Amino acid sequence: MKLSKPLFFFSFIFLLTTGNPAGVHASAGYNGSKKNGINGLRPTKLFVFGDSYADTGNNGRSVAFSWKQPYGITFPGKPSGRFSDGRVLTDFIVARFLGVKSPIPYKWMKYAPRRLQYGVNFAFGGTGVFDTPFPAPNMNTQIDFLHKLINDSVYTNTDLQSSMALVTLAGNDYATYLIKNGTNEGLSAYISTVVNKLAANMKRLHDLGVKKVSVTSLEPLGCLPRTTVRSSFRQCNDTENMGVALHNSLLQETVARLNSQTADSPYFILDLFSPFITVIKQQKKLKSVEGGRRFETPLKPCCMGVSEEYKCSDVDKKGMKMYTICSDPNAAFFWDHVHPTQAGWRAVYDALKATLHEQVVF
Repeated sequence: MKLSKPLFFFSFIFLLTTGNPAGVHASAGYNGSKKNGINGLRPTKLFVFGDSYADTGNNGRSVAFSWKQPYGITFPGKPSGRFSDGRVLTDFIVARFLGVKSPIPYKWMKYAPRRLQYGVNFAFGGTGVFDTPFPAPNMNTQIDFLHKLINDSVYTNTDLQSSMALVTLAGNDYATYLIKNGTNEGLSAYISTVVNKLAANMKRLHDLGVKKVSVTSLEPLGCLPRTTVRSSFRQCNDTENMGVALHNSLLQETVARLNSQTADSPYFILDLFSPFITVIKQQKKLKSVEGGRRFETPLKPCCMGVSEEYKCSDVDKKGMKMYTICSDPNAAFFWDHVHPTQAGWRAVYDALKATLHEQVVF
């Protein structure tokens, strides 16, 4: 696939900000009591790697806007480090599908060691498979954190055999490419490099002993509010989504190849692209799962700056809010310029349930 149009489709700001990892030694055990119908057992632990679409609080309070008002107003009622008004994809997968508590963010492990029995969330906002301008650990380093916990006997082989990995990549590597003056001519090759590195990380997780490894496809970047604002939130940018199509196509090929090389076919894709597009196309036909409401203007964020120079959570020198919030976050698909609301993530999760039921069976 050749990309003949200019390199505008990755002209978006980084999805997140930075974090500060910490380590701890604790114990964790296997609880194989959750049955998946008559077919087998569901995982009892989730290990999470990636960026803001999965992060539940690893980024530093002093630098991440996810720790500022009005983030977290729906859940837990105050900022919790999640880049949403409430729960994110990680929370829905564990609570709704696995039936366990959300894994503790890596940064907070020492404060709640008992939560290690449910896994660990290593995802940091602003990260990618490669280094980004933000000092957040890339995906390879995040996997190093898990490797150390294994070496320290925090998790046993039995624990890992009852686990699943969630890997998210929402675009920060491509933003980095743009910032570093990457060319349109070299973009196709760079996308291939990103996908290959992503595949190497997935294989490493399985080699460490993780039973199932899921990876998200890239969401339609051209439909994020930071792009659709140019059309008054009326339409997506098809040019931006061309690059997304190439990434997702290569990812499908790569995951198929990994499974062909592995006896138990442990790798699978959680398709984010299709649910995002479905919500956008159906608009008023699609009901929000929260309160029976509808996403009437799905391309418009609930929380946004009062002008282009401000974003959700910004305040002026006097502490005055420089953002507005919609009357009902449950009726909005997007929370801010790039992240879904809790209701939005619930709609995405509902679309992913069939894949989870089909793929996550021991």
